[in-house]
Amino acid sequence: MRGLNKVMLIGHLGKDPEIQHLEQGVTLAKFSIATSEAYTDKDGQKVTQTEWHNIVIWRKLAEIAEQFLKKGSLIYLEGKIRTRSWEDKEGNKRYSTEIVADNFTMLDKKGDADSIAVADQSPAMAEEPEGEQETVDDLPF
Repeated sequence: MRGLNKVMLIGHLGKDPEIQHLEQGVTLAKFSIATSEAYTDKDGQKVTQTEWHNIVIWRKLAEIAEQFLKKGSLIYLEGKIRTRSWEDKEGNKRYSTEIVADNFTMLDKKGDADSIAVADQSPAMAEEPEGEQETVDDLPF
């Protein structure tokens, strides 16, 4: 049986995307988004829990993120969870869990059609570069 690794999040960017332009014109964008849940505890107090998610976006989708996303932007994104590991300078094993996004929709409401855009990238394009990949058209609305 096959597995499923699918993540869907709606949240606000905690900072502007960090952009890297790599070899062969590959673009990488990294940023964090916050998702929040609110509930009322047994004492009647409203409690809000916020989770921070590290997001990684590759290629054309990263270029769209560079152009349109900024700190505070509200987005819906889909992707998959990836955990990386490495050894730090002291020889300790370290881990990082990220969401590798393969599409996102800008949800900000500014009153004009340009404020809501959709960007999509096939799952094969969301991976780290492994040679020449074809480009995917973006779908802004």
